[in-house]
Amino acid sequence: VPQAQAYCEGRFGQWDPMITTLPGLYLVSVGVARPLAWLFGWTGSIACSTGMLRFINLLFSIGNFYLLYLLFSKVHPKSKAVSGFQRILSTLTLALFPTLYFFTFLYYTDPGSVFFTLFSYLMCLYGNHKTSALLGFCGFMFRQTNIVWTVFCAGNVIAEKLNEVWKTELLKKKDEKISSIKGSFSDLIRVLRFLIEYLTSPQNLIKLIALTWPYIIIVVVFFAFVFINGGIVVGDRSSHEACLHFPQLFYFLSFTLFFSFPHLLTPTKIRKFLQTLRKHPLQYSLIAVISLFLIWKFTYVHKYLLADNRHYTFYVWRKIFQRHELVKYMLVPVYMFAGWSFADTLKSKSIFWVLLYFVCLFAVTVPQKLLEFRYFILPYLIYRLNIPFPSLYKQLLELAFYIFVNVATFYLFLNKTFQWPNSEEEQRFMW
Repeated sequence: VPQAQAYCEGRFGQWDPMITTLPGLYLVSVGVARPLAWLFGWTGSIACSTGMLRFINLLFSIGNFYLLYLLFSKVHPKSKAVSGFQRILSTLTLALFPTLYFFTFLYYTDPGSVFFTLFSYLMCLYGNHKTSALLGFCGFMFRQTNIVWTVFCAGNVIAEKLNEVWKTELLKKKDEKISSIKGSFSDLIRVLRFLIEYLTSPQNLIKLIALTWPYIIIVVVFFAFVFINGGIVVGDRSSHEACLHFPQLFYFLSFTLFFSFPHLLTPTKIRKFLQTLRKHPLQYSLIAVISLFLIWKFTYVHKYLLADNRHYTFYVWRKIFQRHELVKYMLVPVYMFAGWSFADTLKSKSIFWVLLYFVCLFAVTVPQKLLEFRYFILPYLIYRLNIPFPSLYKQLLELAFYIFVNVATFYLFLNKTFQWPNSEEEQRFMW
């Protein structure tokens, strides 16, 4: 808030060194607040008050609701199986997604970051790639890691092209179509071999560059920024160092299992998973061993996670992971089920789309040292938008669960304040 107020007063050279994101939110806030102040004759103290700045995020959240509806309509074209009511219900559910909904009413970068990224994704799906790339740049100005979702939009174009060529290749060979995850490593090897052959052809690369050049320009701008800035983070770099934190993938899968339990944690899913384990014991044993190794060698605990008792991640870490040294290893079966169920819900997508999504998920989570639920918002929303429409019962259960979590979160935030020994300010529990 003080940073936005400094911009409102025209002090654009002032910067809080603790802020690590680019000034997109503050520039948009000034762009909205200053014209309103001129129009209604408000003083600067009213135009850039905390309440007005939070109102900017409320506008972004209304925009997010509309974008989610349009994305559901585009990703899942109208069919008899899905009613208009179900689309609105799914839109409402995602708009109330607890980790995002909470920050609608505070002055954080999340609603704006989500708005520009979803808008960019929507324009990409409609084939307006110049607009999509420009909106992706706006998303990058809100949070640097959003460059991954610009790459995701470019990858969507490439995945579509690859899928066309792949189908043609299979028709030539009079082979069966492989358009989804079948659980067979031989299928995956075939796809990877095809990818290598296709992408090593200069002619094919020129075609792909011609299709995705607006996104390539934004990615080049990103690398220029990283080079000039000396890193991806602005401000407090010491607390945001990149590392290979592979367990972040496991935390994301667990987070998704928790918030999408009506879709992922069903008796049918559990039964199918156990059957898959019996059919492929060696493959899953190897996955378990690799997971254990990654947890052993690549688990990092950020100082903020251990020190800041306002955030739920502090209690998740203390109540679960710090109970015993072995707990983090004992959770591997849960991670494996979450990963299998997660991939199983995406089997309607082309294998190229799934590979693209997992690469982007890896890029946006693994380099983060800090376990922070807000980092999971965008990968979760894009995942949830792309799974098949569930039954009405599951949708209602998911919505009821989100409302319950939101009510509990706001109750704790508003009514269960506490104080730190060395501070007179009231502290509040939050995501």
